[in-house]
Amino acid sequence: MPVAVSADGAKDGFALAKEASASGPVALLVDGKQRDLAFVPAAGSQVEVVTQDEDLGREVMRHSTAHVLAQAVLRLYPNAKYSIGPPIQDGFYYDFDVDKPFTPEDLERIEAEMRNIVKENQRFERAEIDRDEGLRLFAEQPYKVEIIEGVDAGDPTQEEAAEGTVISVYRNTANGDERFIDLCRGPHVPGTGRIKAFKLLRSAGAYWRGDETKPMLQRIYGTAWESKQALEEYLHRLEEAEKRDHRKLGRDLELFFWANEVGPGLPLWQPKGGVIRKELEDLIRQMVLDHGYEPVYTPHIGKSTLWETSGHLGYFRENMFPAMEAEEGDYFVKPMNCPFHILIFRNKTRSYREMPVRLAELGNVYRHERSGVLHGLLRSRSITQDDSHIFCRPDQVVDELVACVDFFRTLYENFGLGPDRIDFSTKPEKAVGSDELWDLAEDGIRDALTRANLDYVMAEGEGAFYGPKIDIHVRDAIGRMWQMCTIQVDLNLPERFGLEYVDEGGERQQPVMIHRALYGSLERFMGVITEHFAGAFPTWLAPVQAALIPIADRHVAYAQDVAQRFSQVNVRVEVDDSDNTMGAKIRNHQLQKVPYMLIVGDNEQDSKTLSVRSRAGDERRDVGVDAFIEEITAEIAQRRV
Repeated sequence: MPVAVSADGAKDGFALAKEASASGPVALLVDGKQRDLAFVPAAGSQVEVVTQDEDLGREVMRHSTAHVLAQAVLRLYPNAKYSIGPPIQDGFYYDFDVDKPFTPEDLERIEAEMRNIVKENQRFERAEIDRDEGLRLFAEQPYKVEIIEGVDAGDPTQEEAAEGTVISVYRNTANGDERFIDLCRGPHVPGTGRIKAFKLLRSAGAYWRGDETKPMLQRIYGTAWESKQALEEYLHRLEEAEKRDHRKLGRDLELFFWANEVGPGLPLWQPKGGVIRKELEDLIRQMVLDHGYEPVYTPHIGKSTLWETSGHLGYFRENMFPAMEAEEGDYFVKPMNCPFHILIFRNKTRSYREMPVRLAELGNVYRHERSGVLHGLLRSRSITQDDSHIFCRPDQVVDELVACVDFFRTLYENFGLGPDRIDFSTKPEKAVGSDELWDLAEDGIRDALTRANLDYVMAEGEGAFYGPKIDIHVRDAIGRMWQMCTIQVDLNLPERFGLEYVDEGGERQQPVMIHRALYGSLERFMGVITEHFAGAFPTWLAPVQAALIPIADRHVAYAQDVAQRFSQVNVRVEVDDSDNTMGAKIRNHQLQKVPYMLIVGDNEQDSKTLSVRSRAGDERRDVGVDAFIEEITAEIAQRRV
């Protein structure tokens, strides 16, 4: 956490950090705004010293490292044009317009030059300039010119350069000489010598401003940390993440894949992946029934008038696929299920006695995501949401929200996950409904989180366009955080669709609507757990739960008899009667991450037993068939992880 200090109007951040004995200071927070350590806060300001070993401090350090990257590229490639270089999660990037793509060898040269710049300990010095001065300074840099012109026009997307319409630059200086200059709001570390540990990771093409009609630039990705040890730990996590990439595992384990003939972002599920998906679906279907939800089913398309009323055409149009023409008007494939559930609720007169009404659906929706942001199952165009909508009285809102959080906890226990972080997301800039309605909805969420005894992080402006929300994150086996479940409070769509119920006095009242998806989407959830378990799914989820391996052909009949007994109690088994050697059979099933390999030879056939080899390598001999069936069925029933 930042270190709180007292400002007297005379001391800069360096002095304040020294007084507070802050370890590794890199910047200030002054009345909630980030400032350089050279900044002198006014007396009475709320000031905190930001240190290098916290998230905000790392962000400042990574932003500074991005500037060092740009300087190094311009030293080595004087004709390069540089555009933007923001910090991102766990790292940074910078985009360049160069004659040809960067190679791995180029990245090594650039990284070496960055180390030279760090050794020079150049100072980061902030200056504010006007438009004309900016255009003069960056006359040879077309992307900087575009940014400056956008600031002058009040374009909020040009935020790299300005706070409001004040244009700021950072000069890197050494011995009084300017070595590099860049547009930037800052803040930055005091000097390049403060950058302790960094590495360039890769390069890739990226359209300027993410617009496919604009030039293709070359993006260099890197990471920076407060120490060499922290960097090494992160690089180790990257190696682990690469091994766990769900796209590779999906292919190797025959779970799912993507075909050019179908189109990007549209996965095809193979039988083994289908088994896991069915287990996930069966689990949530039963749990929603146990929690008092009613199942519904809705179409995949709806008329444009539906999406106009819901606000999706006005607020979500860029994420919807193009309209399909029909004789009675345009239709759109649905990006969300909520308008259909609203119509089901509205289809009859509702009494206060039947509230809350909880509707649930495993509904397929389709989002027109740009191809550049698609990422396997984690960012897809075809999405299956475990979507539920709760219509309740205002006095029931907090109870229902707490119940949703408890439902999440119960569901995720089956996977050994979360919750690890709760975000409370408030009204975004682009939203429907009055401030009064939003305040009511946000108060309900705040009360529910307090009652559930949950700590949370405020995510200002990150709510859905129709209401504030709770986003629940989980931490996977290698420490990565994933946003999974979302719970949203909505007072706007009930108003737009004219929803009503009759209260105890016979008066018509407007219900509150709660949107909630616990998996989030089956696709994303499957991608996350594939990486979390590294493809070694717990036995209850594994597509093949046990492989029977006969040593010789004469043992095949016994293996098939045993397999039949497993099948009778719904244990998923297969008999490996291939011509492979025993070693090859065992190795193949280990690669397929099968939980148990059951080896049968003369001894096992004569004694009606099994030799059991677990995925972890443990071995047991002379295990009775009935005993093992009892053991594995108990493990499956208890959903052990």
